[in-house]
Amino acid sequence: MTDILHIPEVAGLNVKRQVVRIPPEMDVPLSPRVRQLIDSPEFRRLQQISQLGLVSLVYPAANHTRFEHSLGVYRTALLYLQQLAHDERFAEIITPADAELLIVAALLHDLGHWPFCHPIEDLRLANVPQHEMFANSFLLEGEIADCLRDDWGINPRDVVALLSEKPRNKKMQVLQSLLSGPIDVDKMDYLRRDSLHAGVPYGLNFDQQRLIGSLCLNQAGTGLALTNKGRTAAEMMVFARYVMFSEVYWHHAVRSGTAMFQRAFYMLHDQLDLDSLFRQVEQPMIASMRGAAGNGPARDLLFGLFGPVRRVYKRLLEYSFVENPDFYDLIARRPYAWLERLSAEFANRLSTTMTRRIAPHEILIDAPPIKLEVQFNIEIFSPKEDKYRLLGQVSPMVETLAKRQFDDYVKKVRVFAHPAIIDDLRKIDNIEALLSDAIEAID
Repeated sequence: MTDILHIPEVAGLNVKRQVVRIPPEMDVPLSPRVRQLIDSPEFRRLQQISQLGLVSLVYPAANHTRFEHSLGVYRTALLYLQQLAHDERFAEIITPADAELLIVAALLHDLGHWPFCHPIEDLRLANVPQHEMFANSFLLEGEIADCLRDDWGINPRDVVALLSEKPRNKKMQVLQSLLSGPIDVDKMDYLRRDSLHAGVPYGLNFDQQRLIGSLCLNQAGTGLALTNKGRTAAEMMVFARYVMFSEVYWHHAVRSGTAMFQRAFYMLHDQLDLDSLFRQVEQPMIASMRGAAGNGPARDLLFGLFGPVRRVYKRLLEYSFVENPDFYDLIARRPYAWLERLSAEFANRLSTTMTRRIAPHEILIDAPPIKLEVQFNIEIFSPKEDKYRLLGQVSPMVETLAKRQFDDYVKKVRVFAHPAIIDDLRKIDNIEALLSDAIEAID
C-alpha cells in the first residue's frame, strides 16, 4: 500500500511544488520524468488540437485542448491510485510498477488523436486507422519511447498493450477499467472540463470527490466498482453524461457542422495523404483539406465552417427514437456510404419537386453512428451486507440511461440543408414522403 503512495507523482498530490495549474484551479504535479514526456514534440502537438473541435461553433469558449485534458486525466489517475492504494485487493494485484504504467498511459492516452478525430473515425473508412493504433508510431519510437525506457523503466510496448490491446490477465483488466470503463479517468475529467469551457452546468453537477472516495474493486476483482456511499454521485454522473450529450455533443448546430465536415472529408479522403494529414495540428490540417478541395463542392462545406463567414447548414427534418421510431430505425446506425447515397437520392427528388437543381452536397443526413457509447452500469458494494449489485438494480434512472437507449435518447437523426435553400424546402408539403421514397429506392 505504502509503495504506491510513495510513487513521486502520487506523492506530489500533497506537495504544492513543481506543479502546473489548469482549470478549474487544479494543481497538476510535474516530476522531472513527467516534464520529459509533456515537453516532447509528440505530446506538445496536443496543444494545437482542440478537445471538442466543432463544438466551438455553438459554445465559443469550448476551445480547450487535448493537452489540457491529458494533464487532467493524468491528475485524475493519481487521485484514483491514491484512493485505491488503501484497498487490500487492489494492492495485492497492482504493484508500484503497474501503477507507474497506468500513470504514463493516462498521460499519453490521447497521443494518437488528430484534429476532428472522432467525426472522421465515425465514417469507418478502410484507410483510416483507429487513433489508438495511430498512437503507436509516437509511442514506439522517438523521444517519448526513449523517455519511457530511460526515465520510467517501462517498455513502450507495454503502454501500447494497455491502451489498445485486449487484456491478457486480471492485472491488465483492472488497469484498463481505470482507463476505459463506466467511471474511468477519461470520463471523470472530460465531463467536468468540457462543461466548464462550454459554459454550461451539466457536467459539473456530480460529486467527483465522493465518487473517487468510494472506489473499490468489483466482485470478480477485474475492474472498478463503488461502495454504496458513492451511489448517488454515480447516478449524478450518469445524468451529467446524458445531458452533456443531449445539450452539447449532439446539439443540432454542432451536429450540422459535424455533418458538413464529414461530407467534405468523405469527398476528399482518397486524394489526401492521411498519414501525413493526421500528424498535422488543426490549422495546417484545415489548410491541407481546403487546398485539396480546390473549387469542388467540398470547398463550400469547408468555407462555411472555417471561412471568414460562418455558414452552417440548417435543420430540415429531425427524428428521434421516442417521437419518430419508424424513420429513426430506418436511418440510425447505417454505414456512412449509405447515408451519402440517401442524401444524393433525396436531393434528386427535391430537385424534381422544386424544378431547380439541388446539389447532392447541399443535403446532409446525420445519424447515430454504428458504434455505441460505453454503458454505464457499474457494481455497487454494500459492506454491511457484503453484497454487490449493479447500479441499474438500485437506480431506476440508471436502468433506463445505462443501456442501449442512452444512444437512442440523446442522438437523433437529422437532415440538414444549405442555408440558401432551407426556406424553400420547408414549404414542400410532402417532404417526408419524398424522404421515404428515397430510402426505399436505395435499400
